[in-house]
Amino acid sequence: MAKRIQFLALVGFVATVAACGNSGQEEFVVVEPISVEPVYTGKYK
Repeated sequence: MAKRIQFLALVGFVATVAACGNSGQEEFVVVEPISVEPVYTGKYK
């Protein structure tokens, strides 16, 4: 009976570690280029 309890505890521990250790998803960050506002240079330039 004690070995059965130890086995179930071991299976639960391994399942917990496997569930928590599987968070290897990568996050992607999209960098958008920054546009510069046009500068007023006058009417005839």
